[in-house]
Amino acid sequence: MSISSLSVTVSNPTTKPLSSSAAAIPSSSFLLRLPIRRLSSLSLNASSTRPPLISASMEAGIGVMGTKLGMMSYFDSSGAVIPVTVVGFREGNIVTQVKTEATDGYDAVQVGYRRVRDRKLTKPELGHLEKSGIIPLRHLQEFRLQSVEGFEPNQRLAVDELFKEGDLVDVSGTTIGKGFQGGIKRHNFKRGLMSHGSKSHRQLGSIGAGTTPGRVYKGKKMPGRMGGTKTKIRKLKIVKIDNDLNVVIIKGAVPGKPGNLLRITPAKIVGKNIPKN
Repeated sequence: MSISSLSVTVSNPTTKPLSSSAAAIPSSSFLLRLPIRRLSSLSLNASSTRPPLISASMEAGIGVMGTKLGMMSYFDSSGAVIPVTVVGFREGNIVTQVKTEATDGYDAVQVGYRRVRDRKLTKPELGHLEKSGIIPLRHLQEFRLQSVEGFEPNQRLAVDELFKEGDLVDVSGTTIGKGFQGGIKRHNFKRGLMSHGSKSHRQLGSIGAGTTPGRVYKGKKMPGRMGGTKTKIRKLKIVKIDNDLNVVIIKGAVPGKPGNLLRITPAKIVGKNIPKN
């Protein structure tokens, strides 16, 4: 006899007859007759305490936040033209909190960016920053690291100390919102015939059979809101770091319009700076 099929038949002689309102509730003797596998599925042990599950991804290293200033053409030493994005840095990139496995269940460094006036923040936000004697900052983001040694609150992060020219970085931000768009612009659908009596030019067309499956599959590419979502562009190269202008020039395009908030972190390379598991 397997353990999963084991059942216990214990009756309670002092059990009173159930009323009509409680007739649908199973008695204790009924629960004891259930197999062990079914007992576990009833979640009887609801008082078990589990540590919170942290689903944030591990970063390859500490990063910074910046502001997108725009795009331009950059000429390298050989004369080749490279399309680049200029990222500027306002006051900020200060360590506001260091989280450890003992206190928060995971290791991470919280960084603040862009100084604002006190009235721009709520009292809880001001209290969180004043605890470590930090100036009011608009944006707070966490960088989950394998080790938080060497970081302490109110520590300033310098871009030229974290990155150097030629490094690969991951840049994430919010894309430009384009509103409600059709299938051609949103998903690059092909346009219909424009002549010969066609009446379907930019329409979506058939979205599924009527008999089988008799419905529209979830995730079907259809018209809807386009843009305005968080996107990460991976493995972009740092072309130049200008300490006088306090800007970083990155090869290629990054999400968002000028003035958008960007998150710059070292590029993840599995097996090199990120463990395989």
